[in-house]
Amino acid sequence: MSGFFVSSGGDIRTIGADLLSAVLPLMKLLCLTVVGLILGHPKTQIVSRATFKLLSKLVFALFLPCLIFTHLGESITLKNLALWWFIPVNVLVSTIIGCILGIVVAIICRPPPEFIRFTIIMTAFGNTGNLPIAIIGSVCHSSDHPFGQDCHRTGVAYVSFAQWVAVILVYTLVYHMMEPPLEYYEVVEEGTEIEELPPVNDLSRPLLIEAEWPGIEDKETEHSKTPFIARVFNSISSLSQNTFPDVDLTEEGGGGSSSPKSIRCLAEPRVVRKIRIVAEQTPIQHILQPPTIASLLAIIIGMVPQLKDFVFGADAPLSFFTDSLEILAGAMVPSVMLILGGMIAEGPHDSKLGIRTTIGIIVARLLVLPLLGIGVVGLADKLHLLVQGDQMYRFVLLLQYTMPSAILLGAIARLRNYAVSEASALLFWQHVFAVFSLSLYIFIYFKLL
Repeated sequence: MSGFFVSSGGDIRTIGADLLSAVLPLMKLLCLTVVGLILGHPKTQIVSRATFKLLSKLVFALFLPCLIFTHLGESITLKNLALWWFIPVNVLVSTIIGCILGIVVAIICRPPPEFIRFTIIMTAFGNTGNLPIAIIGSVCHSSDHPFGQDCHRTGVAYVSFAQWVAVILVYTLVYHMMEPPLEYYEVVEEGTEIEELPPVNDLSRPLLIEAEWPGIEDKETEHSKTPFIARVFNSISSLSQNTFPDVDLTEEGGGGSSSPKSIRCLAEPRVVRKIRIVAEQTPIQHILQPPTIASLLAIIIGMVPQLKDFVFGADAPLSFFTDSLEILAGAMVPSVMLILGGMIAEGPHDSKLGIRTTIGIIVARLLVLPLLGIGVVGLADKLHLLVQGDQMYRFVLLLQYTMPSAILLGAIARLRNYAVSEASALLFWQHVFAVFSLSLYIFIYFKLL
């Protein structure tokens, strides 16, 4: 691992200087967050929740896509596409390790049975977008970083390159793991009169719901707030059919219809049919959002030299266009931190998760997982799977293990109507303690790189 662990020879800096280099970038971000907290605090109300939500929509639909397009498009080439393959793979590896850690936390801390899957996914899935980009922007703004002249551009490009994998995981693994448990799903007997609740006003939703992926709650489907997988795969057919009459597997199988579809389904194994039904209800079509579209466009343009020369570069015919996008992209980092401050200003909600489980998830996510990440990245470097001599590449890989749980998980919890207040409370405390864990591990990473 000689390429990963740098020799201590040469210019020897004091531990205090190294610690200051690691902490200063976070202090800059913390100042922005405190400004957002003051602006959005209920006692001051200088900036309303509606304004923060509008700002989050601007980040999602404009500032972040501009940042991704300009930095990833300029950095990506066909050669780099082959060299960077470990970045998206590392997202999968970190999620798998996080799932294993989450299972360990669930075994040790024994959360309430309805929150076991919630414990696993909150430990497994970290922030892979806005927060790493903000940290990289702050680190590269310092004069004594170890990442070279193109620090910010390459760092943002690496983070952006992994985003499409994270989005696919959100709409597949995370979406189904956050399904309401069948045993705790409230069933209303037939004939019981249900009082319809008034539609939730967009302004009354917590900022947490809109902080990272605005509009995700509007993607609600017929089965998004129900234990769909559990009722499809429930082995007790009477419970499955009586409790949830709207899932009719026999009708899907074609009992009595002579259409070609029903003939095909008659020959289809029952398990395969159930998997197909679940796959059809997975909202994978929603992955095409502004940030992922910007990533795809950047990759396509960057891999075609003629297109890249036309769009990117000081002498490119469209350089005025990319320059204007870069100006807009500059608003992304301060906006994200202000929104985070506004989210923290709302405070933690009541949680039934339990203090022991909450502490277990925070320790596993913020302290244990980064240690395992150092081992994974060090092993990958020893096996020559990483880009040789590129310290920013390694830093981004390490950051993927160091981030708190994704704010997006709060929006998914709201979408699935599962552990909404628990997600809000856990995300609040994780981001509070992440200030200290990130300072510690960025200091360690600077020493290693």
